Amino acid sequence: MKFFIDTANLEQIKEAQELGILDGVTTNPSLMAKEGITGAENILKHYLNICNLVDGDVSAEVIATDYEGMIKQGEELAALHPKIVVKIPMIADGVKACKYFSDKEIRTNVTLVFSAGQALLAAKAGATYMSPFIGRLDDISTDGLGLIADIRHIYDNYGFETQILAASVRHTMHIMDCAKIGADVMTGPLSAIKGLLKHPLTDSGLAQFLADYAKGN
Repeated sequence: MKFFIDTANLEQIKEAQELGILDGVTTNPSLMAKEGITGAENILKHYLNICNLVDGDVSAEVIATDYEGMIKQGEELAALHPKIVVKIPMIADGVKACKYFSDKEIRTNVTLVFSAGQALLAAKAGATYMSPFIGRLDDISTDGLGLIADIRHIYDNYGFETQILAASVRHTMHIMDCAKIGADVMTGPLSAIKGLLKHPLTDSGLAQFLADYAKGN
């Protein structure tokens, strides 16, 4: 499973990159605004900064919600850097734009997916990645992980190459559950990724090793 980090914070991206396990970055206008980055020019510049920091794909989101606007913005984003993946919303014009980009061999990430039917449309349109938001489904008492399982089943039935990018991952158990189900990618906060490092037996075992070593010196 690929590990993406969902942030616009360069320090967090750098820390994840230095762990040696980072495969990419997802971000959006809300995460940009959280870091105080606003305005089209500043956002484009920040995407470049992220691309120069990581080895993998960087999902950059269009703001337009109409077909022509998505095409214009998506082509501009794709021209920024080879690592850019154009992130487009799961709406009718978004599906049309996804097909356009697919035909042009421009990689895409169809976002804000909340049903298996939407996931099927994204795959049919040739999306590179498709992002179901499991945390937001959990928030409304809907089984986000169950959706991942349904999509995995459908994609495997027909050999779709679209990668399931589990988004809105909130915590470490989300990561583990997505791995068990067979999500191709997960994107979440640095805290969830670092949570995989933690186990009390690792801590106590290391403390014992060091204590035993100290006795002999």
